[in-house]
Amino acid sequence: MMTMSGYQATDAAAYDRFIGRWTARLADAIAAQAPLPHGACLDVGCGTGNMTAALRSIDAGRKLVGVDVAQPYLDHAAARPDCAGAKFLRMDAHDLSFPDDTFGASLAIIALNFMTQPAAALSEMARVTRPGGTVLGAVWDFRGGLVYQRLLWDTAAVLDADAAALRGRLFSHPLAVPGGLATLWNRCGLDDVHCTSITIRMDFRNFDDYWLPLLGGQGPVAGYVAGLSEDLRAKIMTAVRDAYLSGDTDGPRALAATAWVVRGTVPARD
Repeated sequence: MMTMSGYQATDAAAYDRFIGRWTARLADAIAAQAPLPHGACLDVGCGTGNMTAALRSIDAGRKLVGVDVAQPYLDHAAARPDCAGAKFLRMDAHDLSFPDDTFGASLAIIALNFMTQPAAALSEMARVTRPGGTVLGAVWDFRGGLVYQRLLWDTAAVLDADAAALRGRLFSHPLAVPGGLATLWNRCGLDDVHCTSITIRMDFRNFDDYWLPLLGGQGPVAGYVAGLSEDLRAKIMTAVRDAYLSGDTDGPRALAATAWVVRGTVPARD
């Protein structure tokens, strides 16, 4: 992922166990939603390569480039068979090292809200995308559509003021609220801006499948859980487990997860 204070991006396998498996499901849904213009595609904040793999699955011949600042994630993406032929480069989204009009489309999936300057990153995405090309972004609907995180934060916030503060920062981020992405796209001068939402299901086998990946320390959510004292983590785990079980026995749960998705067209250059 791109730079955000407190975002740990050191272990690709831990990231995939925590959230990457669900980002992959979202990426598949985005790739199937609407065709992209012809030409090369740039995956900004590509992480472990889920969006790149989804694009590869629907167009084996398209040139694909993924960029990120996290080398462990890039190494993982480059080794994936379903990303064969894609190029992965270490690069900051705020300063993309590509000429103007290089790509037919640029995408940032679950990335812009973790960047220090999302408007600058979006402007760079538009710059390197040719006029008439597509710029597409997606962020989780933290406040209203991400059940697995509400389960954690609403429970932990009762026991820990730090959890309440972090919940507030995540849930009130300008890009995570309704209309936030569209506002940014319009402000950056993109045409034909259209925002929608996509809902997937996060299918957990049991509570351990929900909780243990949080201990991997990737991103602000798992970073919070992994950084807790043993005593406080045990108290929060017990309370979250009760919320997960919701009066039933342990076992599978399918939790809804909604993301905001926006796309726009790069206008003609002056």
